[in-house]
Amino acid sequence: MSASTTSLMAPAILARSSTLLSSGTRFPSISRSFSPNAPFIPYHRASRSCRAFSVKASSASEPLEVCVKASTTIPDRLGDCPFSQRVLLTLEEKHLPYDMKLIDLSNKPEWFLKISPEGKVPVLKFEEKWLADSDVITQSLEEKYPEPPLATPPEKSSIGSRIFSTFIGFLKSKDPSDGTEQALVTELTSFNDYIKDNGPFINGEMISSADLSLGPKLYHLEIALGHYKDWSVPESLPHLKNYMKTIFSLDSFVKTRALPEDVIAGWRPKVFG
Repeated sequence: MSASTTSLMAPAILARSSTLLSSGTRFPSISRSFSPNAPFIPYHRASRSCRAFSVKASSASEPLEVCVKASTTIPDRLGDCPFSQRVLLTLEEKHLPYDMKLIDLSNKPEWFLKISPEGKVPVLKFEEKWLADSDVITQSLEEKYPEPPLATPPEKSSIGSRIFSTFIGFLKSKDPSDGTEQALVTELTSFNDYIKDNGPFINGEMISSADLSLGPKLYHLEIALGHYKDWSVPESLPHLKNYMKTIFSLDSFVKTRALPEDVIAGWRPKVFG
């Protein structure tokens, strides 16, 4: 899954995407068998490998089917994938109805591997085809459902894009003097200064796809670094801290965020190898 935040996707990108998946496989009926031709039925007592939820929204369109990571700590809860949350945030902010399938990535069902051979989430059914990669999914949704607009202008699409990689570098670091902490602080400071002059969001007054991509990553940063490094965003970056508070308090974010214990568990392999 791509971690970058991009602007509106050109059709050529979609055509080239290796993650554009065939529409030949239907979701099985979770409440009965895994027959490929059975209709999907939202069911709250599914097996551990997949749990499905029907989410109502104001749009009159048919619900979009989306597979996301399941919690590893508590049954029937959304997991800790920031890219899955990005897609769900996009659906929420565009008021699109969706059927959410929670995929146990340690026990992936066969029907899921048919639509996502690499076993990755998120994947979303879009115009009878299965799409993977959060960049591709969110940009396709922007093209199909332009209102309310979430596209980020190209000149702003890379704002904050290096924060996630520098966060991971610092999280994995075993040497306090290797410069990874300073690299992260440098990126956070740059973002703080940008928001000070251009905020409250990356695209000014209106929330955009760049915020929906960065927000989940900052949420992971706050929880994982607090737990594993006893580290928090410096008080000298008040505009960043206010940005995080604003994003984290959005109704759509509260609805789609992972449990802190899942975020901690999800990053444990990166910390301990």
